Amino acid sequence: MSVISATVPRAPAARADKAVGLWLFAIAGLIGLMVVVGGLTRLTGSGLSITEWQPVTGVIPPLSEADWQAEFAKYQGTPQYELINRGLGLIAFKSIYWWEWSHRMLGRVLGAVFLVPFIVFYRQGRFDRALGIRLLVIFLLGGAQGALGWWMVQSGLEPSRVAVSQYRLAAHLGLAIALFGYVFWSALETIGAARTGLASSQRLRPWAIVLSGLVFVQMLLGALMAGLSAGRAFSDWPTYGGRWIPPGLFDLEPWWINHFENPALVHFQHRTVAYLVAILAIAVFAAVRRADKPVRIAGVHMLALTVVQVILGIVTVTSLVYLPLAALHQICALALFASALWLVYATGSRSPQS
Repeated sequence: MSVISATVPRAPAARADKAVGLWLFAIAGLIGLMVVVGGLTRLTGSGLSITEWQPVTGVIPPLSEADWQAEFAKYQGTPQYELINRGLGLIAFKSIYWWEWSHRMLGRVLGAVFLVPFIVFYRQGRFDRALGIRLLVIFLLGGAQGALGWWMVQSGLEPSRVAVSQYRLAAHLGLAIALFGYVFWSALETIGAARTGLASSQRLRPWAIVLSGLVFVQMLLGALMAGLSAGRAFSDWPTYGGRWIPPGLFDLEPWWINHFENPALVHFQHRTVAYLVAILAIAVFAAVRRADKPVRIAGVHMLALTVVQVILGIVTVTSLVYLPLAALHQICALALFASALWLVYATGSRSPQS
């Protein structure tokens, strides 16, 4: 529930402004794109291909053969190259380099998409105090996300590791989701999205909040799946290697680290929480069908995305994490989280002026 309090602002609602609201939706969409590209960067093992953090000069990729050789030499000094990718050629290095460079470049584009319209809208006097506070929070969270991303990359450059820490990966993704949720919620309020006027519909709000929190937890478990490559631990469904309970769930000591470091248990947890999300989504939708229009529309989107996400999860696992399917699975996860937040928003009471 603490996650929801982080993603659902408690500040007074900002005044309705369609243009500013659409701008915030665009920012949320770019954050979502960054999450997907970041996930693919991890799944392709590309995240450590750029070994330095250069916020300004890093905009320019290698332009000459000498530049590429210099970047490649830096990568050849990493534990990942020495222990896993030794013998990797320059052409293959370029392919993983472009994934990481694109992820970082998207962050810079996102900063520009935030800053330039912000200046224009500010000069036009489009921000009241409530929205100004929200935009300041978004700016600070965006800066923190960039620093957290480099902290994550550093973990994979340590002598004892060949990939980034799954803990730091989950923290990086968690902050990205929280930022996405905060921006998306602010966009709903700023654009003046419809809310319920029925007390009976408002009573559904706690369940919508629980659903949003459960989806958030499921996405964090997805980060652990990616960090441990646990998606490939089992390639069948609904069983795990032909068993209903996978073997070796608590092979590691102490027992509690199995929840975060044992691919078998992490995979089992991810599937189990997926079932819980599906059951709760169906139960919430059954109640939402009797609500008024704003709540019903959000509820239909929530249930439809839940069904699609479950199907995508199954086919992603059975395909041994085929990259296009994994990307769709991540996109749908964000869309489902957004729809759950939309349902929380819609079940809130209308403001006096609406």
